[in-house]
Amino acid sequence: MEYWDLYDENRHKLNKKAKRGDYLQDGEYHLVVNAWIKNSKGEFLITQRSANKSHPLMWECTGGSALMGEESLEAAKREVKEELGIDISDVEGIFIGSTNRYYEGCPDILDVWLFNYDVSLDKVKIQKEEVNDVKWASRKTIKELYDQKKFEANAYFEDVINKKI
Repeated sequence: MEYWDLYDENRHKLNKKAKRGDYLQDGEYHLVVNAWIKNSKGEFLITQRSANKSHPLMWECTGGSALMGEESLEAAKREVKEELGIDISDVEGIFIGSTNRYYEGCPDILDVWLFNYDVSLDKVKIQKEEVNDVKWASRKTIKELYDQKKFEANAYFEDVINKKI
């Protein structure tokens, strides 16, 4: 079972926890991370969501919820390891930004990270429950997927895609 720390809208811990699937009350948020991985060619490692998840078969960057006791950067690196089998524990993360999002019963604080890292696709070991496919994609390809409503763009999408970070 997955447990989360709960925060207020200003990111102060509430000394409360929730189990994945619990209904969160107004004023309660959990921490979610996005982890963008960019290679030395300027391409991004994007994943296609499993057919069994919400937004099935949509492309996105890697991400998920922080577990109880985890800090944001730690959660981003863990999600990459879990979903892609890539160990980026020694890679410096570049913090892009944070925003509060409201979804009834499950509001969150989203932190977005970027990691500059080269890895061959044959070294990627996807977690089948979460990920259907993975590929390196240029900014142009990602924007085309987005325009075709095949890419799930979260907060700071434009900042990550358009900046030369």
